[in-house]
Amino acid sequence: MQWNWDDYRLSTDIDEFDFDVVHRYLSEVAYWSPGIAREKVERAARHSLAFGLFLGAEQIGYARVITDITTFAYLADVFVLPGHQGTGLGKWMIQCVMAHPDLQGLRRMMLVTSDAHGLYARHGFAASARPERIMEKLGKP
Repeated sequence: MQWNWDDYRLSTDIDEFDFDVVHRYLSEVAYWSPGIAREKVERAARHSLAFGLFLGAEQIGYARVITDITTFAYLADVFVLPGHQGTGLGKWMIQCVMAHPDLQGLRRMMLVTSDAHGLYARHGFAASARPERIMEKLGKP
């Protein structure tokens, strides 16, 4: 799928993605995945519903959704490169992600963030009503 906004384009065609850009951001800038291996970044994308944000041919953003496309989805690895932040692109990208046909009618969609609560609240996300039920097992980065 593809969405367009002025000169920007959001695409789910993973063959267009520049995994050097995605890996560099996730491993060097993102607080949630420092040092992650490039192979893990690409493998994760190929096993998810991934979205690449482009200005012309240049990849400037990314998001991916881990989902069974029926009942559950987890939104992860969302970013817009620093030189393009503050322009509404993050809001537009999340709006497009949330509108994807494969993500309609799910029973639950989750995410974890330490700094973008306002962005996600605009799209219906809220703190867990039952945080005592959520558990996690942390592994290697």
